[in-house]
Amino acid sequence: MDATELYEIVIVGSGPAGLSAAARAKALGVRHVLLESQPHLSDTIYQYQKGKHVMAEPGILPLRSDLSFSAGKREALLSAWSQEMGQQNVNVAHGQRVSAIVRDADSGIFTLTSEGAGGKSTWQSRTVILAIGLQGNIRKLGVPGEDLPGVQYTLSDPDEYSGETIVVVGAGDAGIENALALAEKNTVYILNRQEEFATCKEGNRVLITAAEKSGKIKVRYSATTKHIERADDTPLLFVFTGKHGEESVHAHRVIARLGATPPRKLIESFGVVFPNANPASTPALSDTYESNVPGLYIVGALGGYPLIKQAMNQGYEVVQTIVGKPVQPADESLLREKLHPWRTGMQVSQVIEEIKGSVPLFAQVTTLQLREFMLESTLLTPRQGDIVFRKFDYTNTFYSILEGTVEIELTGNDGKVRNIKLDKGQYFGEMGLISGRRRTATIRAGENCVLMETPRRTMLKLIASVDDVRKRMDMVFVRNAIYNYLGNMLSRTAIDALVAGGVTVKRYEAKQALFKEGDEPDGMYLIRRGSVTVSRRDDSRGGERILSYVAAGNYVGEMALLRDAPRSATVTATVLTEALVLDAQTVRDQLIANPSWRKSVEEQVISRTEQNVLLEHTKSRDGDLMQFLLGQGVGEASDVLLINETMCIQCNNCETACAETHNGTSRLKRALGPTFANIHLPTACRHCENPHCMKDCPPDAIGRSLQGEVFISDACIGCGNCERNCPYGVIQMAVDKPPKRGGGLSWLLFGLGATPGERQADYDPAVQKKAVKCDLCKDLKGGPSCVRACPTGAAIRISPEKFFKNSA
Repeated sequence: MDATELYEIVIVGSGPAGLSAAARAKALGVRHVLLESQPHLSDTIYQYQKGKHVMAEPGILPLRSDLSFSAGKREALLSAWSQEMGQQNVNVAHGQRVSAIVRDADSGIFTLTSEGAGGKSTWQSRTVILAIGLQGNIRKLGVPGEDLPGVQYTLSDPDEYSGETIVVVGAGDAGIENALALAEKNTVYILNRQEEFATCKEGNRVLITAAEKSGKIKVRYSATTKHIERADDTPLLFVFTGKHGEESVHAHRVIARLGATPPRKLIESFGVVFPNANPASTPALSDTYESNVPGLYIVGALGGYPLIKQAMNQGYEVVQTIVGKPVQPADESLLREKLHPWRTGMQVSQVIEEIKGSVPLFAQVTTLQLREFMLESTLLTPRQGDIVFRKFDYTNTFYSILEGTVEIELTGNDGKVRNIKLDKGQYFGEMGLISGRRRTATIRAGENCVLMETPRRTMLKLIASVDDVRKRMDMVFVRNAIYNYLGNMLSRTAIDALVAGGVTVKRYEAKQALFKEGDEPDGMYLIRRGSVTVSRRDDSRGGERILSYVAAGNYVGEMALLRDAPRSATVTATVLTEALVLDAQTVRDQLIANPSWRKSVEEQVISRTEQNVLLEHTKSRDGDLMQFLLGQGVGEASDVLLINETMCIQCNNCETACAETHNGTSRLKRALGPTFANIHLPTACRHCENPHCMKDCPPDAIGRSLQGEVFISDACIGCGNCERNCPYGVIQMAVDKPPKRGGGLSWLLFGLGATPGERQADYDPAVQKKAVKCDLCKDLKGGPSCVRACPTGAAIRISPEKFFKNSA
């Protein structure tokens, strides 16, 4: 058919944004039509799995729409919208797939061509609202076997499958919801590329972690698909890499929920411009959602924001704008309150544009993404000279400099302190954020300093969502790591040259070699996260001898570049490790151009050569001990309890003192744990650099003090997630027992304690248990009571780096 009427607004797509826009147009009496390609409304939600619980997030925002929306089942939501659209008599044309949009330059009138069962139709309008979403452009796995029978990218009805082994790839909301539904009748694995569920809604994160804890779903973290195979009618062989190397699962089917990309060719044919060539990028839009084509507006997921409530708000707001009734975004007042100390009186949109223009990290972040990011961040206006954080702190938030400067205090190898200034638009704190290690420098506020402090989870979500942010974070990590470790020897120009020469991100599973002895040098490796060992062949033993241990934030591999010779040692990941590799030739050039750095590396070569010669003439016990401890996971620890059994008299004072200090429950088990030679590793918390126990704590009851102690607060609800997640068995569920009479260490002097009668009267074992673990006696000035109570000095608390350095 041919539509001869000239509409004020044609809306393309009946997702949440399109429906809300059409309902607003009807309410305002605006001539409109909503074009939908399917015979039903909101195909994206229609394609959700049956029975899916739809969440009404973000909860902090009010809903602006002539349609209702609240959390509930998919079926109830679709039914309510269908009923309301009918009651409001909104003009909808089903079965109309838009294939062309052309704007007449003289009149500004749009002509839209749609294709349906009756052939082609044309529609004319003064404005167009494009709300087509991303449903038709599903991302695939991108590995061999991605299109085999049994590999699918959507799930309609989980009840169709029963008694199967199913692998779900993708840890976003869709993947989690599919996995939870399928787990009712099937054996389900879910692959998460990250070490935690960072990109899903909070409600889904709680559900998936609870399902993992109960054994209902098997989660594989830091996992990447390698390939899928199938022979005849046999099950699929799904092969992936994870924390423990390569694994495989025989599965009946693989369901990949990897999101979607914009239908770029179609959108560009309408004249819309994208800001870059990244397939995942969204169109460039104004604050009022207008594209570069005047009168053509884009809302919803296609505009870069898929949450239903936000999309409905956009649909409402864009129609208000078109008819000359501008409205402030729903989050305007919240953001204005956050920005009050800095940009009082300015529109939030103006401030956001200023931030996007001055902070390169956010250049490719959509306005809506940045608004959400800022809602979860905190604005800081420290006075000049105030400390933002100190060197060796264990905080892990991220900072963007919105105004003024900050000063980085670095201590060189010569002990001298150097200050490096960071200006407006730069950012810091990424090393603690990514690696989990202590802060590597002290940061002080400079003149007119204004900072945006962002929580770790929010920053990880942005990194996972925006590829440009991830790439820029890689670059700034390299630059700041070089500043920290070479800043006293290299100029800013030299450091910039190292970064500009090219950087490659590489990832290694535990026990995987970064490079091997005898390999040709391919670059210098900055350890971004995890840790590595440096070892050499020991022909007398027929194996490897560990020479040193290197933690995140340091670099390896520079000596072979200096000598232009094959690698003299093997570097191996002790845990899941990421390294940023600097181009070999660029490093060589800078070693030649910077004598002080070259001299430092030459001195290291001499020192390590002497050390290697010494090791050749000594027993291998120290290397074997190091290998043993690293095999027990000490490589990811920040503090470990060791007992020298040649000095231990087995008095058990360490365990008793721990119980006395912590209301009757000892946080360590002296007799348990492995032993090598005379060194015993008792069962006690290692205070991991990236604590496994912290990642799935629903009330966020597990924290880390500025000095690094990992502790459990009174907010613990006793869910047991941390006990299950700890790979070393050092967390237990217990109830508080009454402290023993006399307090302190009176038991050591007088043998006083609660009598059986007192314990029975004061201790009720039926009370709900909560998680308990070593907190390094962080509130005691004297340090850990287990160490202080040892009468022979057999027990020590020490960091792996210090221990291995002293053992070398």
